[in-house]
Amino acid sequence: MLITNATLITWEEENRVLPDYAILIRDSRIVEIGAQAEMAARHPQEERVDARGQYVMPGNICAHTHFYGAFARGLAIPGSAPKDFPEILQKLWWPLDRSLTDEDVRLSALVMLVDAIKHGTTTLIDHHASPNAIDGSLDLIAEAVNQSGLRAVLCYEVTDRDGMEKSRAGIAENVRFLRRLSNERLAGGRVAATFGLHASLTLSEATLDACREAAPQGVGFHIHVAEHEADEYDSLAKSGKRVVDRLHDHGILGPNTIVAHAIHIDSREACLLAETGTTVTHQPRSNMNNGVGAADVESLMRLGVNVCLGTDGFSHTMWEEWKSAYLLHKVMRRDPRRMNGADVVKMGVYHNARLAGRFFPDAPLGVLTPGAHADLIFVDYHPHTPLTAGNLPWQIIFGFHESMVTSTMVAGKFLMRERQLLTLDEVEIAAQARQQAPAVWERYYRQFQ
Repeated sequence: MLITNATLITWEEENRVLPDYAILIRDSRIVEIGAQAEMAARHPQEERVDARGQYVMPGNICAHTHFYGAFARGLAIPGSAPKDFPEILQKLWWPLDRSLTDEDVRLSALVMLVDAIKHGTTTLIDHHASPNAIDGSLDLIAEAVNQSGLRAVLCYEVTDRDGMEKSRAGIAENVRFLRRLSNERLAGGRVAATFGLHASLTLSEATLDACREAAPQGVGFHIHVAEHEADEYDSLAKSGKRVVDRLHDHGILGPNTIVAHAIHIDSREACLLAETGTTVTHQPRSNMNNGVGAADVESLMRLGVNVCLGTDGFSHTMWEEWKSAYLLHKVMRRDPRRMNGADVVKMGVYHNARLAGRFFPDAPLGVLTPGAHADLIFVDYHPHTPLTAGNLPWQIIFGFHESMVTSTMVAGKFLMRERQLLTLDEVEIAAQARQQAPAVWERYYRQFQ
């Protein structure tokens, strides 16, 4: 197809904003971009898609999320409100993930995928847990991703908190799914995988060794690190070492590993993350909600760490995450000069694309250039001041909103066009989830009786 009448935001390393341009797409890739008049003359037989003057840009990427948390929305935690993050885990997330069945896993994924399509997030890196529905859970999520048309990286979080039998089952689920992907392309190559770990505080020395031994050569890990001080205290008690040092000793870090949060690490741990090429993901909305503080991501980036942005299971409205990152660090430091808008773009665009590219290396992601994956969004934004490549970060932070996304495309296929979902039925999925939620909540509450 030939997309015409567009203003392109390319997100190349030297970003360009190109009015009156066109994009030629064939076989899921961007083939050519150029001035609209020239492209229309060169490709008169191509199907035309009129962008109606909208901005056309690469779809957003989410570096860390939890599809399984969908049924937490509106759930009342019994008793007194959790006073800190360990209590949030014990009162909300761990009882909730134990309440999920296979059908809940499937519907949770579909609910979150609808959210992503509507809000212009085209690639998601998920971290799954369902201790009473482990076997085959990643297949269920992969099928939902296939149905949606989106792109996703999946894993199952291994943890000892539900006993060693389930810990071993979690390892087996990661290994099984990784082997399946090595033998077949799921969803036309739109599904990839890594090896999931919960956090140091729920993993023994023996389990960390078992995971390292079980992970295929070249496969990294996806793990929470130092989201709260308790993770560090637990690691010191278990091993005499801080979390990052402990994980490094077990061979968990490296260029294919994703560390979520890294809020309460010290300077040496930050250097270890940089030295090993480990990616860190920053989730400011979740960090504020849990009252856990904020990672020193500016320092991590100065060290050369690939710091990315995720949602941690919040709605997949990545520009809201941008805005939260931009504001949180100013208030944390009481300095309006902190967290430059250009640094937000580094995390949300360039670093996220670098991370996603490790899982989908056959073509560039997150950039509008010939040869790249045709993962695009159309944005109906009407700036009332001049929009340039130089001021684009602040136009997005202060002007863009996910409601402005009118069309979402992955691999050259529209998943939403003119705000009409084409691959998933939002009304039907939401109705099924509403019908399912009371049983999930009943199983959740039963654990407190």
